[in-house]
Amino acid sequence: MNGFALKIMLIGICSVSLIFLAGSVIAAEDAPPVTEEESAPPQQDVIKTETGDLTITLIGHGTLMFQYDGKVIHVDPWTRLADYSELPDADLILITHDHGDHLDPKAVEAIRKEETVIYVSENCKDRISDSKVASNGQTLKAVGFKIEVVPAYNLEHIRDDGQPYHPKGQGNGYVITFGDKRVYVAGDSENTPEMNSLKEIDIAFLPMNLPFTMTPEMVADAARAFRPKILYPYHYGQTDVNKLTELLADEKDIEVRIRK
Repeated sequence: MNGFALKIMLIGICSVSLIFLAGSVIAAEDAPPVTEEESAPPQQDVIKTETGDLTITLIGHGTLMFQYDGKVIHVDPWTRLADYSELPDADLILITHDHGDHLDPKAVEAIRKEETVIYVSENCKDRISDSKVASNGQTLKAVGFKIEVVPAYNLEHIRDDGQPYHPKGQGNGYVITFGDKRVYVAGDSENTPEMNSLKEIDIAFLPMNLPFTMTPEMVADAARAFRPKILYPYHYGQTDVNKLTELLADEKDIEVRIRK
């Protein structure tokens, strides 16, 4: 091989390497390293409703599973956190947005069955076959559940290029009604006007993962605004959850539940 050909080959190798590394950086941002808390065994809480128990499995990060009245709902299933071959198949799957730690087609395929209903945000539809788009502000009925779609987006936290980490209109939060209990899963969002104006929320899952979502102060402000009876900070990465407990210490009607 002559010197010129060798030079071209080396340039090509370097170019491929740079592309690979750039892709890794993007993936790392969308799917940050799993913390010790997030890799802990899933924890379950049981909530009493007027028509039976609601079992909440906190799988980790932004990933949840609800079991109620013989039905199973998975929210943002992610294979980095669980072996989905060992978890119940889904009657309903809800995807909040298209980042890799929320939209995992492999996890979806592992738990879907022929009759599984899948709702996604607009920018996820092409990634999940036979899925349906849930639009901001929409109210849905799926497998017997009423589901309200709440916008999820950033107001303050932005990327170096000036764009929000989560632009308005591209992500969903969901309010799911289980009997007499209304459960709000915020997705990746800050304390937006739409969040703050929610009513009669019994249980709320609010993200606290910097710099992508909320500070403890933002979560506390949101909780004071719409006053969930039970508040789970979730998707909190390295953020100090004890700060939130301190901020809401005087709010006796808001129970803050810290789970790994």
